[in-house]
Amino acid sequence: MIIRKSTAEWRGDLPRGTGIIHLGSGAFSGEYSFHSRFESGKGTNPEELIAAAHAGCFSMALAHGLAQAGHTAEKIETRAEVKMEKRPEGFQISGITLVTRGRVPGIDTGSFLEYARRAKDGCPVSMALASVPITLEASLESPE
Repeated sequence: MIIRKSTAEWRGDLPRGTGIIHLGSGAFSGEYSFHSRFESGKGTNPEELIAAAHAGCFSMALAHGLAQAGHTAEKIETRAEVKMEKRPEGFQISGITLVTRGRVPGIDTGSFLEYARRAKDGCPVSMALASVPITLEASLESPE
C-alpha cells in the first residue's frame, strides 16, 4: 500500500484568515486564503490542487493505456478545470472537465478518443472523484 501525505494549516477566521499547504514530498508549499479560493486572489486553493492531481493522473493513465496497445505517446498534455459553484447550502464542486491533446504516432483519432475515455473512467483520481460529473474533450495532434 502506498500512502501519500500533505498538510495544511489555517490561522484565523474564514474571510480574513490565511493558510499554507505543504506537499509531503516537499515539492510544493503554497499559501491560500479566502481570496485565493473564492475570488481571484494570490495563492493556491484546494480545487487547483485537485485539478493538478487529476490532470497528472489522467495523463499518466492515458499514456499507459496507449503504450499497452503498442502506441507510445510523444506527448500528452491535459488541463483539468474544476468548477465550484455557490449553492444555498454552501460551495460545491459541481463538475470537472479534462481537456487533453495527444501526439501519438500511428493511431487514428477514433482509437485515441477511446483510450482517452478509458483513462478518464479508470484513473485513480477520476475514481476517487466519481461523485462529481467529469467530462472529456480530447484531440489528437499530428506527429512532428
